Amino acid sequence: MTEATILIADDDRAIRTVLTQALGRVGYQVRATGNAATLWRWVSDGDGDLVITDVAMPDENGLDLVPRIRKVRPDLRVIVMSAQNTLLTAVRATERGAFEYLPKPFDLKEFINIVQRALTEPKIRPADAGEAIASNEEKLPLIGRSAAMQEIYRILARLMATDLTVLIAGESGTGKELIARALHDYGKRRGGPFIAVNMAAIPRELIESELFGHEKGAFTGATARTAGRFEQADGGTLFLDEIGDMPVEAQTRLLRVLQEGEYTTVGGRAPIRANVRIIAATHRDLRQLVTHGLFREDLYYRLNVVPIRIPPLRERIEDIPELVRHFQSGLAAQGLPAKNLDMPAMARLQTYRWPGNVRELENLVRRLAALYSHERIGVDVIEAELADSAPGRMETGDDDSRDGLSAIVERHLKAYFAAHRSELPAAGLYDRVLREIERPLIELSLNATGGNQIRAAQLLGLNRNTLRKKIRELDIEVMRGVK
Repeated sequence: MTEATILIADDDRAIRTVLTQALGRVGYQVRATGNAATLWRWVSDGDGDLVITDVAMPDENGLDLVPRIRKVRPDLRVIVMSAQNTLLTAVRATERGAFEYLPKPFDLKEFINIVQRALTEPKIRPADAGEAIASNEEKLPLIGRSAAMQEIYRILARLMATDLTVLIAGESGTGKELIARALHDYGKRRGGPFIAVNMAAIPRELIESELFGHEKGAFTGATARTAGRFEQADGGTLFLDEIGDMPVEAQTRLLRVLQEGEYTTVGGRAPIRANVRIIAATHRDLRQLVTHGLFREDLYYRLNVVPIRIPPLRERIEDIPELVRHFQSGLAAQGLPAKNLDMPAMARLQTYRWPGNVRELENLVRRLAALYSHERIGVDVIEAELADSAPGRMETGDDDSRDGLSAIVERHLKAYFAAHRSELPAAGLYDRVLREIERPLIELSLNATGGNQIRAAQLLGLNRNTLRKKIRELDIEVMRGVK
C-alpha cells in the first residue's frame, strides 16, 4: 500500500497501541512514543511524513510543539489529539498551525480519513499564527464537551482565520450570539468592533436607516447625519440576528452589499466600502421562507456560505452538569450563593426537554440560588420548579401547537398565492394571521396561569398594561378574583 511513516506521541500506552494497529492495517509505518522529547528528536532528524500528537504529555504540552515543528519542517503536517475538549483547545491547535484537531474519544474510521487527507492534500504554506488568544478558560464563551459541541468547536477553529460569511441556525436560547462572539473574539477581526443588531426588534420603516445610516434631511426627523451599523462595525464583525425577520425591501439592499462590497446611506449618493464580516443567525427555517416567497433565495445562498447548526439542549444533555457548574460559578458576582444539586436532581434536569434551551437552564440556576435557603437541592425542588416554569404542561403540546400555527399560516399563504398569482402583497398577511392566533394564544396563557394576568404577561413577553388592553379589545373573559 503506502510507505508513509507516521510519528505518534501519546503518554497513554493503550491509545498508542490502538492507533498503531489501526494505521498498520491500512499499510502505514508507525513509530510511537510516550513523550515529547523523543518525538522532537525524530522530527529534528528528518523522520516521518506526518505527526500525530496528544496535548497533555509528561514533559511538554503538545500544542507548544506545533509551531516548533512548523519552523524546522514547514511541510510536515501535525494532527493534534486532546481530551481537553474545549473551544480554546481547538482554537489553539488551529491557530498554531495544526492540520486537524481531534477531540478524544474519536471514531477510528474518521481518524484514518483525516490521516489520508493529511498525507495527500496539496500543501499550502500556512500564514504565521496571529496574536496569542486569552488563556483563561473561565472566559470561554461556549461550554460543553458533548460530541455535538466538539463538532462546533472544530468548525469554529477552522473559521477563525477567515472572513467567510456564516449563517447560524438554532432554536431560541441555544446561544447563537455566543457563537458569533466566539468567531469574532478569537478571529482575525478581534481588534475591531462587534456590532449586534436584532432584525426582529427594529420597526420595518427604520431598518434600512439602522443598517446603512442616513444623511441629514433624508426623511422627516433626520436632523443630522447618523452612522448605520455597517459603518459602526467597520473593521470588525456585524452580527445580524433573526435575519429571517428582515423585510424584503431591506433584504434587497443587504444582497447588494454582499455582492458588491459597498452600500449607500439613506439619502446619500456616494458609495461606502463595507469592511465587515457578516454573521447572521435565525431560529426560523430560511428554506421554508424562501419557498413561500418571504425570503430572497439569492440572499439565502449569499448568507449560507458556512452553515452552523446549534443543537438544542435536549440533544446534548451530557453537557448539563458542566453548564450548571458554569452558571453557578458566576453567582457570587450577583451576590447569590451557589447550590449543590444531588444526583437525582441532576438526573431530572437531564430528562427534561428544555424548550427554552440553555437560557432556561441558566435562569433555573439563578432562581434556585435566589429562592432557596438550603445549600443542597433535591429532586423535589427541581420537579416543582420545572412544573412551574412550564405552566399547563405546555411543553408536551409544543409539536401540536407548532403544527396548528403552521396550518394557519399555510392556509393564509395559499389564499394569497391563489389571489395574487404567487406574488405576495405589500401588507396584510401578518395582521390576518395575528388576528386568528392572538385570541386563543392569550386565552391559553391565561388558562395556564389560572387567570393570573401578571404571570400571563410574563409568559407572553408583554407589558401587563398591554395584555389588559388586548383582553378588553378581544373581549376575553378572565376568571374572577384573579388579576
